[in-house]
Amino acid sequence: MDKHFIKNIDFAKVMEFASLVEYQEGRVVSRTLAQGKPLSVTLFAFAKGEEISSHAASGDALVYIFDGEAQITIGEEVFTVNKGETIVMPANIPHALLATERFKMLLIVIFDL
Repeated sequence: MDKHFIKNIDFAKVMEFASLVEYQEGRVVSRTLAQGKPLSVTLFAFAKGEEISSHAASGDALVYIFDGEAQITIGEEVFTVNKGETIVMPANIPHALLATERFKMLLIVIFDL
């Protein structure tokens, strides 16, 4: 049996990236594509007004917004991140995300081995 490192997505099939997670009113929807050390890859769709409260992670987290707009707080600094833009949230620094408009993002977290 072959071991796969990516999950929750069809192999050898062309797909529209944005359709892999759909918006749901009043919810944050996620689809994990890979999870473990040293890497986590997750897609998210946030309804307007939804958020992830301040927390710190043990790895550097890269966010790529592929639809909409998010307000991302890193430490004490607040950023507006729009479709096509990216930002890195450093390890062990508190960060939070708020959907000022509905948005979809790709989250890649790299952990230390």
